[in-house]
Amino acid sequence: MQKYLAEARVLLALAIPVILAQIAQTSMGVVDTIMAGSVSATDMAAVAVGTSIWLPAILFGHGLLLSLTPTVAHLNGAGRRDKIGHQVQQGFWLASGVSVLIIAVLYQCDHILSLMHNIDPELKAKAVGYLHAIMWGAPGYLFFQVLRDQCEGLSKTKPGMVFGFIGLLVNIPVNYIFIYGKFGAPALGGVGCGVATGTVYWVMFFMMRIYVRRNRALRDTQPHSRFAKPDWPTLRRLIQLGMPIALALFFEVTLFAIVALLVSPLGIVAVASHQIALNVGSLMFVIPLSLGVAATIRVGSRLGESSVEGAKVAAYTSIGTGIMMACCTSVTAIIFREHIASLYNDSPEVVTLASHLLIFAALFQISDAIQVIGSGILRGYKDTRSIFYITFVAYWVLGLPVGYTLGLTDILVPRMGPSGFWCGFILGLTFAALMMTLRMRWLQKQPSYTILQKAGR
Repeated sequence: MQKYLAEARVLLALAIPVILAQIAQTSMGVVDTIMAGSVSATDMAAVAVGTSIWLPAILFGHGLLLSLTPTVAHLNGAGRRDKIGHQVQQGFWLASGVSVLIIAVLYQCDHILSLMHNIDPELKAKAVGYLHAIMWGAPGYLFFQVLRDQCEGLSKTKPGMVFGFIGLLVNIPVNYIFIYGKFGAPALGGVGCGVATGTVYWVMFFMMRIYVRRNRALRDTQPHSRFAKPDWPTLRRLIQLGMPIALALFFEVTLFAIVALLVSPLGIVAVASHQIALNVGSLMFVIPLSLGVAATIRVGSRLGESSVEGAKVAAYTSIGTGIMMACCTSVTAIIFREHIASLYNDSPEVVTLASHLLIFAALFQISDAIQVIGSGILRGYKDTRSIFYITFVAYWVLGLPVGYTLGLTDILVPRMGPSGFWCGFILGLTFAALMMTLRMRWLQKQPSYTILQKAGR
């Protein structure tokens, strides 16, 4: 029991800064929405529509780069810190390539938005302007993530937190300048949010770059030369490791976007209530997501030390900690569900339905915690392909079809509306949690040399 308690302390020390960094990142979106909304409802809607396209694109790149964290953690644990600089340099090449792809896609966003029937021309124009502005921040965001993944792989999670909050604080005045046209800048409204956020991403990257280069504890992880050509075998390994994570993130984000579209014909009350429950669920999700990052670091580091038993202890400790925290957040959400719903909206109908949906949001926290931490553990074992298959089946083969059947048809039961989709979420996440756990246990039962060989490839 003592070894699990000791591991839990280390895990929480890694996870808490990541939790705060995630809160800072989420808060940037909240600030953008609030400040754009103060100009007009159209500007706020344009930011919301633009974000729904921006997020899947940038999270795909983010997921691809997550392959760096277990790679760096393994090299650090194995005492091969001199190899880390090369991996980071190739991470920059990977980020550059993905940035070009994202910019190319978002540059054509006018055609993507044309697929939305009956979209207001003014709303469309502002959403296109927002995307054309923020897309230039894609390289800054992804370069920042390369350095953040490097630090987190070395068990240094505080820099991501610190620069995340600095970015949030910088975002507010820069938003003010470009949204309202202060200090000689043009008044761009919602488009100004894209300019500000893209600029802040570059500021965060340059600050992180200065920190990494000047930190004495990181000097032995610096590359031998400032420039290195693309190393295709290394890039191929990073892509093979990161692509399943990127696709899993992309499928998850697009699933919730599609459900929001399917709920929209049910009326304002249903849409507002669904969004409230989804927003609260997303806030609670920050804790297990951060524990998943910490689990990746600990499992990868322990395997780098050739400690298969240590990796197993780290895995079970992270899941146990996640379940306990999920129980706390679930109970809190259920007890205070009406108070939470009333913070978002004062309509009695919306509060009533949102309070009901918050019960579902609370119930799936345990399954959600197990599956996202399980995903982090599998990343630590460098077993990412299974993450893709499990999440695809959970979300798109089980969750969405069952949710649609229960929510919008009378095939199994009288149509349940938004509640039906949340039942689908619960089923999909529970399946994912079960399969992640089974996959983890199967990996741990393999011979030690097989586990270490796979983790060190």
